[in-house]
Amino acid sequence: MRVFVTGATRALGRHLVPGLVAAGHQVTATTRTPSKVAQLRAAGAEPVILDGLDREAVIAAVRAASPEVIVHQMTALAGMRSLRNPDKAFAATNELRTRGTDNLLAAAAGAGARRVIAQGYAGPGPDQRSGGGLKTEDDPPGWRPIRSAAQMQAAISHVDTAVPAGAAEGIVLRYGSFYGPGASDFLVEMLRKRQLPVIGGGTGVWSFIEITDAAAATVAAVGQGAPGVYNVVDDDPAPVAEWLPYLAQVAGAKPPLRVPAWLGRLLAGEFVVAQMISARGSSNEKARNDLGWEPRYASWREGFRAWVRG
Repeated sequence: MRVFVTGATRALGRHLVPGLVAAGHQVTATTRTPSKVAQLRAAGAEPVILDGLDREAVIAAVRAASPEVIVHQMTALAGMRSLRNPDKAFAATNELRTRGTDNLLAAAAGAGARRVIAQGYAGPGPDQRSGGGLKTEDDPPGWRPIRSAAQMQAAISHVDTAVPAGAAEGIVLRYGSFYGPGASDFLVEMLRKRQLPVIGGGTGVWSFIEITDAAAATVAAVGQGAPGVYNVVDDDPAPVAEWLPYLAQVAGAKPPLRVPAWLGRLLAGEFVVAQMISARGSSNEKARNDLGWEPRYASWREGFRAWVRG
């Protein structure tokens, strides 16, 4: 099929484009950076320089490519270290999740693209504990209100609702926390500098997904799956108190420090503390059953080893 990929040189896109080409699709791929055009061409795609917030340019580029499927992977997450103020850290990504998503939906409608696949979020949040257990796609977001993350939450919710409603076949892939080549090297750097402590009891449960597994799920969603929302995570949700010391061990770092929640709030802010103590984790059962996909790295344990030591 003809597939139009935005954000094609970001962490996931670098693995997604070659996967789509290998699957036999004709790929048009976008980047905002002229120097990355050669990278896209070498991967087998037709490159386009595009700002996802320029509505008219997006509509024109999609019309020219005439895709059957659009894959929205636009983010601006590179280099982030602090989440003391999530809305500030995610400001550009929030714009891409709202205005950028709306631009692509308008372009899809105008060009007759039948399927739009967008990047959603199943990473750790300030979840409320009511209900407990792993979250499924049918659960409401359930985030505890945090003033500094209000815009971030609204942008994530916008993708979840706008894409299934705004495209003939709208799919949101809620990815867990990325790790792997080019995805989260800063975590290892912070651990080695002992800048990433376990806060509180480290009871927050995180769902991970290795970056090439996320790309494989996205390739699967191009041709399979009913419209709707899917959690793209591995099989092994785990509390921070379990996975963070393990990652430190694999990375050859000292065990992470442990700090009480009150000190964590002073050092890192309310959102990070909530991620550390109240995140619930997500189930991948629907993605496994409906997309015909399963992660190569069923657990972050084997995935961390391959990533850090590979």
